[in-house]
Amino acid sequence: MNKPLIIVGGPTASGKSDTAVSLAKMINGSVISADSMQAYRKMDIGTAKVSEKEMAGIKHYGIDILDPSSEYSVSDFKEMACKAIDEIYTNLKVPVITGGTGFYIQAVLYDIDFNKDAGADDSIRAELNEYYENNGKTALHDILKSVDPESADEIHENNVKRVIRAIEYFRMTGNKISDHNEAERAKESPYDYLYFALTWPREILYERIDKRVDIMMDNGLLKETEELYKIKDTLSKTAREAIGYREMFEYYDGTVSLKEAVSNIKLNSRHYAKRQETWLRREKNVIFIDRSSFNNAYETAEYMYKNYVNKLLQKND
Repeated sequence: MNKPLIIVGGPTASGKSDTAVSLAKMINGSVISADSMQAYRKMDIGTAKVSEKEMAGIKHYGIDILDPSSEYSVSDFKEMACKAIDEIYTNLKVPVITGGTGFYIQAVLYDIDFNKDAGADDSIRAELNEYYENNGKTALHDILKSVDPESADEIHENNVKRVIRAIEYFRMTGNKISDHNEAERAKESPYDYLYFALTWPREILYERIDKRVDIMMDNGLLKETEELYKIKDTLSKTAREAIGYREMFEYYDGTVSLKEAVSNIKLNSRHYAKRQETWLRREKNVIFIDRSSFNNAYETAEYMYKNYVNKLLQKND
């Protein structure tokens, strides 16, 4: 019988972290962060990183494991997460993956093979990086649209690293990486899993996003970003393009006012949330939970446990 795995997904500001912690406490679980930005040290406020107090004694994996100068890819995440899952099982606990980076979750859930046989071509990558530096991310994304429109729909132009990888894959193999990923997604999961996604009415979610950005500013996002701006040239593409930081960097560049930068963070966060929701609607076997029906994260987790998780764990005893 496949081993149990719990996933708590949802758009940004939906309350994933608190719900995952509450659920982990109920089921003797440990949490794995599937957030591409919370892996970075020194990027705490802008990523809404779960604090030690908020962890409530629950062991977390995938948080504060990299310096901002390091790249963090989906294959890196998968390697980390699979090792964490093995350790969690060894400790007779239940893994709970939570985060908003859908492709990261998918990579573990379906044991996606990233076709390392295709390798990498440094000359192609260097050419595409140079094209990006000279022409910008939109022009680079247009190249992807021309060779793999499905991937272009899925990968935002801000995710330069994934855009380059998709183009590189096509040039090396003659095949679309979207076709490869679709075949991988069709595989059966090696886990006996439950995939929850927290939802809110759109207008309430947007209010939560705006309020969270205001709280970030009150908590010192300006200072945190200033320190990162001092080492901006050493930051990885992944870290440099993170929402909340790239907009503040524009403020420090002098291209926008502080008010405009904050407004842009809210706008881009709302757009990101919408893309996350679209991604989740395409996933199979997702259990959507209306978070607005509950007073807090504990009640939400309690509902998930009583109606779904308890049955799964009893089956795996």
